[in-house]
Amino acid sequence: MTKVFLIEKDKDLQEYLSDVLSENGYQVQVAKQGSEALNQIENQQPDLVLIDLELDDIKGEEVCLSIKRKKPDLPIILILKEQEAEKIIEKFKCGANDFVLKPINTKDLLLRINARLTPQETITGKLQVGNLTLDKKTHEVKRGEKEIELTPREFKLLQLLMEHEEQVLSREFILNRIWSYPQDVESRVVDVYVGYLRDKIDKGFDKKLIHTIRGFGYKIKE
Repeated sequence: MTKVFLIEKDKDLQEYLSDVLSENGYQVQVAKQGSEALNQIENQQPDLVLIDLELDDIKGEEVCLSIKRKKPDLPIILILKEQEAEKIIEKFKCGANDFVLKPINTKDLLLRINARLTPQETITGKLQVGNLTLDKKTHEVKRGEKEIELTPREFKLLQLLMEHEEQVLSREFILNRIWSYPQDVESRVVDVYVGYLRDKIDKGFDKKLIHTIRGFGYKIKE
């Protein structure tokens, strides 16, 4: 059974998330303090870690960084307050793979956990959304039978969107993952590159795959 380690000091939220995860087939291990979690994770070998940044003893970012130093391939999802979304680039410096915002949308949380535990490319070698396919190894992209040529940056952006199918990605999240020095890049560059992708991916097709969620960011869905 897949193990999820939850680090959450709020007892009510800890119990709620534990119930949600258990009901969806995950074995849940919990800790309310960062130091407690670091001691247990070494021995219990979880498949994914959920960290609420609001801890009492150690900053959540430090816990995340400590885990990643020892287990760089262990997926970590941060639990953030809505106010912290504006500082997401700073939060991701600890090496986290994804995030959810409070109040937590359980469907979104489960989608993000599933995406981190079973990335499509490790199973099939390809990502697919509708009739759009992306081959990570050969860098081939097709919409139906149409071959699509992308620049390296466009390819990375499309791959990121497809890895998070049906999930809304903020401009800040995209900047942090695609651009090496996001603090030196204007967030508008994301809009520009999404526009490039739309011209190549959606133009000429009745069904549009790339969607703008006003005030939040972008997502790809069939």
